[in-house]
Amino acid sequence: MTSHPTTQTMKPATAAKKLGVYLPATPAEFQEGAVSRAELNELQAAPPEWLRELRRNGPHPRPVVAAKLGVSIAGLARGGVTEALTTEQIEALKQDPPQWLEKERATQAGVRKEAARIKEKNAAERAGQVRGPRS
Repeated sequence: MTSHPTTQTMKPATAAKKLGVYLPATPAEFQEGAVSRAELNELQAAPPEWLRELRRNGPHPRPVVAAKLGVSIAGLARGGVTEALTTEQIEALKQDPPQWLEKERATQAGVRKEAARIKEKNAAERAGQVRGPRS
């Protein structure tokens, strides 16, 4: 018995997340149908104009907004940003950062510094274990 490979598809929301775009801003035909793995690969390899435009100007989903501002998604929520923002809105926040953004950037920098310290400590511990016990 021969089995035929089935086409792997995903919901439009999943495809939009993988493409880094805000689903409600995508064309209706993208929002309404399932996206195959091959179609997703094609969109990533040769993005159509609508995808290039969304990536360039937005509106951007919260993970992209958070990354562009250098804060966490939770930090965005604490700052009152719950909706998608355009590139222009993000740039305006960068040019004249509100107090919440400065605080969240400092928090994020502390988190990164602590993560790097832990990683370095773990690496040093592993290196000590590799050499074996000392007599």
